[in-house]
Amino acid sequence: MSYRVAVIGATGNVGQEILTILAERNFPIDKIQAVASTTSRGQRVSFGEDQVLDVLPLTEFDFKGFDFVFFAAGTLVSKEFAPMAAEAGCIVIDNSSQFRQESEVPLVVPEVNPQALQEYGKCNIIANPNCVALPLTMALKPLMDEAGLKRVVVSTYQSVSGAGRAAMDELFSQTRAIYMNQPLVREELPKQIAFNVIPQVDIFLPDGTTFEEAKVSNEVQKILSTNVGVSITCVRVPVFIGHSMAVAVELQKPLSVGEARALWRGFSGLSIVDSRQKEGYVTPAEIVGEDNVFISRIRSDKNVENGLLFWLVSDNLRKGAALNAVQIAECLSKNYLKSYSTNMN
Repeated sequence: MSYRVAVIGATGNVGQEILTILAERNFPIDKIQAVASTTSRGQRVSFGEDQVLDVLPLTEFDFKGFDFVFFAAGTLVSKEFAPMAAEAGCIVIDNSSQFRQESEVPLVVPEVNPQALQEYGKCNIIANPNCVALPLTMALKPLMDEAGLKRVVVSTYQSVSGAGRAAMDELFSQTRAIYMNQPLVREELPKQIAFNVIPQVDIFLPDGTTFEEAKVSNEVQKILSTNVGVSITCVRVPVFIGHSMAVAVELQKPLSVGEARALWRGFSGLSIVDSRQKEGYVTPAEIVGEDNVFISRIRSDKNVENGLLFWLVSDNLRKGAALNAVQIAECLSKNYLKSYSTNMN
């Protein structure tokens, strides 16, 4: 069976990555349509090694007849157009935060909670998790299943690509301005990002947390079906691609470092690089383009009972966004679409 697929936001970072991954993984496609805003009219995007797609404005796109629609254009676009696509019979896989906390919308990491996809037909919308919550749940899931979670504390080091292409351009232009002794222009991020770190990702909420921090905690609870929250501080760093995290977990039962390593090694999508010597760990620069989530610096936390500390790194544009979206479609196609017949034939 092959499918008719559309990618909304095809000219953006995540949209282009979705197209790349669909081609790399040979997702069975009968027809592929790139869609973006009216400002992208006339643009073309690559699909695979030898195919170029004309970009169609979203306002002129008809969802009818398409099977899968990937949304990668932000919350406002998803809020307006994703329900239209679902009503037209498409399965929507949405990368924004718009629907993640809605009870009828599955929030899915295929390695962690694929069973949630059983409920996709309630509204034909599936949410792709936040690019921090997603790899974090992959690391927490085997620990939770074996020893139970009591507390999770995280500090993030998030690349500018998480804020979009304009933020990446701002890091580049500010870095160049510093070297050339020119004025720094700040438009996309709340403070200077070049040679700096910014302890704010997204807007502030009344209690002092940011929306990003609240999203991560809420999404981890939903994906893992747990009441254990995440105490988190999200920080933007001058890195183009790749989110990193320093994670401290307190477990309900004892778990040694060796046992944790064995659990992670046996979990799909995780890689361990932890030799406890110079260069024996992973940094964001080394994992760009990688599909797996990487764990390093594994050690016991001697300050709490049953505590573990580790370092987590992933490509936020791939597993943190585009790859997971495609894996959701693959999992649906393999396990849950036999009874789905609105558009598929």
